[in-house]
Amino acid sequence: MSAPARPEQPWSQRWPGWIFLVVILSLLVATYQGAGLSPGELWKNRANIGTMVGDFMPPDFTQWRLYLAETWVTVQMAFWATVLAVVCGVPLGLLGASNLAPAWVRLPVRWLMDAARAINEMVFALLFIVAVGPGTFAGVLALWIHTTGVLAKLFAEAAESIDAQPVDGIRATGAGSLVAIAYAVIPQVLPHWVSVSLYRFESNLRAASVLGIVGAGGIGMVLHDCIRSFEYPQTCAVLIIFIVAVSLLDAVSARLRKAVL
Repeated sequence: MSAPARPEQPWSQRWPGWIFLVVILSLLVATYQGAGLSPGELWKNRANIGTMVGDFMPPDFTQWRLYLAETWVTVQMAFWATVLAVVCGVPLGLLGASNLAPAWVRLPVRWLMDAARAINEMVFALLFIVAVGPGTFAGVLALWIHTTGVLAKLFAEAAESIDAQPVDGIRATGAGSLVAIAYAVIPQVLPHWVSVSLYRFESNLRAASVLGIVGAGGIGMVLHDCIRSFEYPQTCAVLIIFIVAVSLLDAVSARLRKAVL
């Protein structure tokens, strides 16, 4: 016996999807010129691209000890920035959740975190280099502030999506808000918090490699010096070492996420 045919959705239920598609296509057309997309330039400059790629080969690993040492410095920068951001992001995320904090607390916290997210790590690094001088400390501070804004938002959204029944049950016994958060909120959101924190550590590792370009330490400074000196074989070696390091950390992070979730 054949299954009954599914009734076709009326146009009134389908039109929002079509409007969304039309809006996206219109935005793609309207922003094409402003984005400066020129696919033809790739073909016109194919000879230059081929020459540059050829200059990268073979990679020069003569200074591999330096590259490994600076890559490890970059990993440490990303690790410390992520840990500090988690420590700050947990209370700020709870204070920014609409189901846990009143509006007079929640709104200022969210505005503050919006500001931290709106400013790129590179801009923060430039500011902190002026404040504390060039080096890895400025890079850690830049990543810490920006990542705190990101994690606080993600932590708050996770807290807002919890099941309210355990919270109400604990509060019905006369327990305070801190007890309810500790025994009803944290157990529900902890796996998600750990997962997004690990993801953010991976992102910080990649961001830390760029901060060195402005003097915030790490492998980015070595990479910038190699590119600026047109030492493309050394540049290739740095990139290979960093890609391998990021891939290994991504694999470890993926295993940790599977263990938590």
